Amino acid sequence: MTQTISLPIWVFVLIVLFAAVTFASHFLFPSVRWFFRKRAERVIAKLNQRLQRPIEPFKLARRYDMIQRLIYDPEVTQAIVDHARKEKIPENVAFEKARRYAREIVPGFSATAYFSIGIRLARWLSKSLYRIKLGKLDRKRLAAIDPNATVVFVINHRSNMDYVLVTYLAANAGALSYAVGEWARVWPLSTVIRAMGAYFIRRKSRGALYRKVLARYVQMATRGGVSQAVFPEGGLSLNGLLAPPRMGLLNYIVDDFDPKVREVIFVPVAVNYDRVLEDTILIAADKSGTRRFKPPLVDVFWRVARHIGLRLTGRFRGFGVASVSFGEPLELSKYHVDDGQDLTAQIATELMKRIADVTPVVGVPLVVRHILLASPISEQDLEASVGRSIALLKERGIPCPKRGAKDVVHDALSRLRARGLVSVSGDQIAATAEGQDILTFYANSIAHHFDAGAADISAVAE
Repeated sequence: MTQTISLPIWVFVLIVLFAAVTFASHFLFPSVRWFFRKRAERVIAKLNQRLQRPIEPFKLARRYDMIQRLIYDPEVTQAIVDHARKEKIPENVAFEKARRYAREIVPGFSATAYFSIGIRLARWLSKSLYRIKLGKLDRKRLAAIDPNATVVFVINHRSNMDYVLVTYLAANAGALSYAVGEWARVWPLSTVIRAMGAYFIRRKSRGALYRKVLARYVQMATRGGVSQAVFPEGGLSLNGLLAPPRMGLLNYIVDDFDPKVREVIFVPVAVNYDRVLEDTILIAADKSGTRRFKPPLVDVFWRVARHIGLRLTGRFRGFGVASVSFGEPLELSKYHVDDGQDLTAQIATELMKRIADVTPVVGVPLVVRHILLASPISEQDLEASVGRSIALLKERGIPCPKRGAKDVVHDALSRLRARGLVSVSGDQIAATAEGQDILTFYANSIAHHFDAGAADISAVAE
């Protein structure tokens, strides 16, 4: 027992390494995980005391556990069997495919990342780029929403800033879960977005197996009470108009609805901007007839560098107003559908109508509308026509600028002239050739408040 044993150095090193790994895996790692888990639980307990809607246990489940629960769901299991039979492949191959889909979709929510980093970043970005204005907001009505219900914010999609803006404004309500497209599946952005609780979706995937995995995740999250934010148009507006709603995610929610389990309440949200950051990119995509948003990398770096330069020199004046309005909530259990009509289609159309009704009218879209209607126009006539529109909008209860017409016109014209979108000859103001498409893009965002049929949202996209 006390004899000396001689070993080669490489054997001794291996023994030490194995011992170290065994110690770490059995004692150190569990202790570290326990420490951070307890710390996270304390953070969440404090957050839940101030949030209107506490963070749901479903959202706090481990990502691995959620993936396992999803792929072993009976409906997903049946979809795996059907897929294997249809494609004539072994079921274990189809199972691994479903597992890849689940890993792609399921987020890895971090309360620390969301509330310590995400909310602060969203607040800073929103307030540093825009003057935030609340349009229509019935605080009592929103506060009266059943705390046990699942709330789904249904938002028109004007800009990628929509995610940031709504996250900031809903910070006190709770943690929102977004459906994000494939544009966000790049490292390291994907890791950050997963930590914020967003889940990825493939916009163009038509495979039955993928759709079933996605549907079951959305339905589990809804039954688990997770507050969600969806964009029913299915993508950014390329021409400024409200697009017909797509029923994908809404259909998953409606199909699985059971009022005995949990109520679902849709809250319409409308956003509008004096300046959409991606306006020229969206307009170019509309002209090309595709939805590809791939600006040259050099152009992106140039714009970012120019923006930083303006900030450093104190010349950045912001992009104007970003306004958000909240419409009348729709309780799914109380919505009455006409006989013979598709429930999801009716709900989607009704939600888009409620979004249209409360879409904020901000300065630049209002001014460019009148420039396009009567170009060229004098500044005095422009102020008079804008003033009449503001009075009409206020009478109809539509969110609009609270400032006088003169201030609204002056601010909008200074922004438009700085971009070369309008020209002034004598006392006449007119759209430039380069600015015609951009001015139309902004005027379209409020056209439905003035022109019957300007924004036809009655058709429902499949």
